[in-house]
Parts: sequence; structure tokens; C-alpha cells
Amino acid sequence: MQDFGQVFQNVVLWVAVAACLIAQVLKLIVELARNGKVSFRTVVNTGGMPSAHSAFVTALACGVGQSSGWESPEFAVAVVFAIIVMYDAAGVRQAAGKQARVLNKIVGEFFEDAEFHEERLKELLGHTPVQVIAGCALGVVVSWLAAKAY
Repeated sequence: MQDFGQVFQNVVLWVAVAACLIAQVLKLIVELARNGKVSFRTVVNTGGMPSAHSAFVTALACGVGQSSGWESPEFAVAVVFAIIVMYDAAGVRQAAGKQARVLNKIVGEFFEDAEFHEERLKELLGHTPVQVIAGCALGVVVSWLAAKAY
């Protein structure tokens, strides 16, 4: 078995992690601009602008393409993985968030006076297509800038 410590030398992985962290910081800045205040829950909650998931997987795919070649099977796997993650973020999880919003409203209206002990469903689960595209663009830029640096 190879030395696990070598994972810390994987530049592609660290660039992808950096893209994700930059997206999370940008979410705080966007929230400050929109609401005039910062909630650190934004960093741990899903959803928001830009999509950290998209930035993460796009930077990963670009890094694999830059290091292994754009025609490599590794790049193909990374691209397919990125597309699935971004589709899920904008499609399935966004739809689940909309359903949660409707269900919370129904429960609120029908059980307004009754004792109802269930927690409200989490509504901000996914991303809008614009948030996914912004995250994707961020991932490409971070990967490109990192490649210029090393």
C-alpha cells in the first residue's frame, strides 16, 4: 500500500478544495451584499451563490484534464462525475427544496392551532441554474489560475 501521506501532495485535489472554500467565502460576501449582515450558517448550509459543489467538481475535472490530458479516460470520468453532481444540485435537490417549501406551508396552514411536533423541512437544498453556472465558472478560473502558478 502506498504512503497515505502522499495525498497531501496531490495538487489537483488541493486546488479543488480551494475552489470549494473560495465559493463558501463568496457565499458570505453575497449574503452580506444582499442582507447587510453575515450568517455563518451560510457556510455549512446547502444552496446559495455560487454553488460550492459545482466549483469543487469543476476545478477537479479541469485539474485532471490539465495534469492527465484532455483526452484521458481520467478526465472523462471527472467530467461525467461533475455533470452528475451539478445536475443533482440544480435539478433533484432544487425540486426537493421546492417540495419542502410547499409542505411546510401546508402544515403551517392546516395545523396552525393544533399541536404538531414535527420539525419543519429544510427548504434550501439545491441551487438555481445560475448558481451552478457561477460555481462552474469559479472552478474553471481557480483551476486555470492554479495551473499558471505551478
